[in-house]
Amino acid sequence: METILLKNLPDIEAYFACGGYKALKKALGLKPAEIIEELKKSNLRGRGGAGFPAGLKWSFIPPGGQGQKYLVCNADEGEPGTFKDRELMLKNPHALIEGMAIAAYAIGAAHGYIYIRGEFAAETALMNKAIADARAKGFIGRNVLGSGFDFELFTHRGAGAYICGEETALLESLEGFKGQPRLKPPFPALKGLFGSPTVINNVETLAAVPSIIENGGAWYAALGTGKSGGTKLFCVSGPVNRPGVYELPLGTPLRELLEVHCGGMKDGKKLKAVIPGGSSVPVLTAEEALAVNLDYEALAAAGSMLGSGGVIVIDDGQCMVKLLQVLARFYHHESCGQCTPCREGCGWLEKVLDRLEAGGGSAGDIDLLYSVAEGMTGRTICALADAMAMPAMSFIKKFRGEFEAHAAGKVCGN
Repeated sequence: METILLKNLPDIEAYFACGGYKALKKALGLKPAEIIEELKKSNLRGRGGAGFPAGLKWSFIPPGGQGQKYLVCNADEGEPGTFKDRELMLKNPHALIEGMAIAAYAIGAAHGYIYIRGEFAAETALMNKAIADARAKGFIGRNVLGSGFDFELFTHRGAGAYICGEETALLESLEGFKGQPRLKPPFPALKGLFGSPTVINNVETLAAVPSIIENGGAWYAALGTGKSGGTKLFCVSGPVNRPGVYELPLGTPLRELLEVHCGGMKDGKKLKAVIPGGSSVPVLTAEEALAVNLDYEALAAAGSMLGSGGVIVIDDGQCMVKLLQVLARFYHHESCGQCTPCREGCGWLEKVLDRLEAGGGSAGDIDLLYSVAEGMTGRTICALADAMAMPAMSFIKKFRGEFEAHAAGKVCGN
C-alpha cells in the first residue's frame, strides 16, 4: 500500500513536486459544508487518542456569523510509547500545514496555532520554516491563493506538561494560564480559545485531510474498516527486531504488525503482553494481542483501546509490577492536582506499588490497588485519572500472580 502520511518530504519543493497543495486549491473551490461532508464520509477519527469523528467535530462550529473562530493543532505529544506526530512534523510538515489551511477554511477560522511539546525544539524550528515557506508561496496568510480567504498560522511551544495534551488544558496554556483542564460544557466548539468557537485536532488527523479532499471521503473510508476509515500510524517500541513508526490500514491484524512489519520478537524473546494504544490503555495478554485487529471497534471488543496507536511490546522477562510502578510514577508526577481522586489516587498507587516492588507489601495491597484505581475512574474533570486506573486494573486482572508473588516477598521472580 502506498503511504499517505509517512512520506519524506521535509521541504516545500519536494512536497509541491509530489502534488502538495493541490488539495487546498480544490478545497477553496468548494463550499465549507461540502468539505465537512467529505470528512464525514471518510470516517476519519481523531488520531490523538479519543477517536472522535473529525467531520462531526468540525460541524459543531456555528456556521457563518460574526466574531473570531480558531483552529488549534495538538502537537503536544506526551503519551508514553507514542512518537508518530514528531515523525510527521520532521518528515512531512507541509501535509499538516495544508490540512490546517483546509480545516480553517471549512470552519471559517482566520487564525491557527500549532501547540508543540516543549521538548520538541528541532520540530518547532522545522515547522516555523515550513510555515514561512508556505506563506511565501501564498498557501497561508492574507488572501490565500487569491481566494479572499485569510489564514495566519503560528507555533507555540508548551513547557513540558503532559496534561496539556488534554484539549482544554492546552487552551488554558495557550491563553497564558496554568495548564489545567476546564469543566465541560461549554465545549470548545462553542467556547474555546479566547472564549471563541474552536476546533482542536491532532497532528495526524489534520495531516490526513489533504488526501481526503484530493481523493474523496469514500476512497479514504474504504482503506479502513467499518467506522474506522483510512490508515493509522502505529508506534512500536519494545523488544522487536524493527521498532519504529508504521502506517497501516485500520483493521490490520496486530499479529501482522508485530511479526511481518516489525520482524518478530528480538533475540528469541517470547511475547508476554502488548499495550496497544499508548500507556493509558488496558494491557492485552499475548494470546489476546495476537488475535485482535487494529481498529477502534475490535480493540474495544477485546477490552482495550486503539488510543494514540502507541504499541508497547512486553516480553516474558519483564515484571508487570515494575512496569506498573513506572507508569504510576509518571502519572503521579504529571497530574495537575486539580481533582482529588487523581492527585491523591495516583500518589497512593505509586506508594503501594513502591512497597510491593521493594518486597514490603502484603496480600491486602493487591485489592487496595484495585480499589483505589476503581475509585478514580470517571470521577475527574479530564481522563488522566482513568489513564492511570485502566492500566492498573488490567495489569492486576491479567497478571495477578505476579502481584501475589511480590506480596509474598518474591520480588521480580527472585
